[in-house]
Amino acid sequence: MILLSHKIQIKNPTYKQEQYFRQACGTSRFAYNWGLEEWKKQYSAGNKPTAFKIKKAFNATKPIEFPWVFNVTKCAAEQAFTNLGSAFKRFFNGQSKYPKFKKKGQHDSFYLSNDQFKVAGNRFRIPKLGWIILTETLLFSGKILSATVSRTADKWFVSISVQMETTPIKVSKKQADAVGVDLGVSRLATLSNGKTVEGRKPLKKLSRRLARLQRHLAKCTKGSKRYNRQKMKIARLPTRISCIRHDGLHKLTHHLCQGFKVVCLEDLNVNGMLKNHKLAKAIGFYEFKRQIEYKATLFGNWISIVSKWFPSSKTCSNCGHKKEELKLSERIYRCDSCYFEIDRDLNAAINIEREGICLLA
Repeated sequence: MILLSHKIQIKNPTYKQEQYFRQACGTSRFAYNWGLEEWKKQYSAGNKPTAFKIKKAFNATKPIEFPWVFNVTKCAAEQAFTNLGSAFKRFFNGQSKYPKFKKKGQHDSFYLSNDQFKVAGNRFRIPKLGWIILTETLLFSGKILSATVSRTADKWFVSISVQMETTPIKVSKKQADAVGVDLGVSRLATLSNGKTVEGRKPLKKLSRRLARLQRHLAKCTKGSKRYNRQKMKIARLPTRISCIRHDGLHKLTHHLCQGFKVVCLEDLNVNGMLKNHKLAKAIGFYEFKRQIEYKATLFGNWISIVSKWFPSSKTCSNCGHKKEELKLSERIYRCDSCYFEIDRDLNAAINIEREGICLLA
């Protein structure tokens, strides 16, 4: 079994529909913040708060103090306490920082359980609102578990989670045995068969436009209609950049899983790379790994992860000699032993493939 989500844009929501979405997001945000404040109060009083106890206290209070929560789906408020409990669980396990209060306009969303909505083609039904139109039909088939309606810039989306059987997708008989993949900054990826995939760099291209829009925003009166319009223009740019990046990664991971039986990757130190601000703007290694892992389950591939300490770049793919030092500026690998010359990234991809196959053997 595998759990997948399909995020679909809501097509031209009406004023009534958008008002409902905003109110449901506000209800979810209010319930979360109320629960966090109540958690702090109970803890200060020497009690041991839990998400269930706080949810029970909120349900007892809401008919009198917060009757407006009944204007939207009950899941909007109920799921907020589940999310709060998960946030504290991650905090106690040392996986994240102490939970913070949610702010209006940042990551607005609300949850729907599978008994609270219906999907029919490109239509989606929400309680107390009715049917809304989606831009496409649901891609996956299986048991529908939940849905989340969210806002990005000025667009609304619904993400539907589906539990699917892990039956491998039929692929071409021409599928090759194995490939090594070396992810990079100058190019998105270099494959061990010599092919390279050039990555699109939308941030570099759109950074000037972003700077221009921000200068214009600084001259506007805060809170005015002109200020809000300009702010929305700025919000659309990161969304566009993210979509372009994800599109490139999806095409690459689909090509790898469809064309090769075994995909060998290097377990890169992503956290360390993110500390370098120049690299942080260019890389999408975590997203690449996430995509290829779930697609490998769908296509029936083997994924071999090579250790990040494996010297893929320093080792000669021709004779196996290892260099003591290799600068990042050296784009051509020159072996000191056999004098073999090869592109640095291609050399690393070949070594990753060989090491990955050895790990599976």
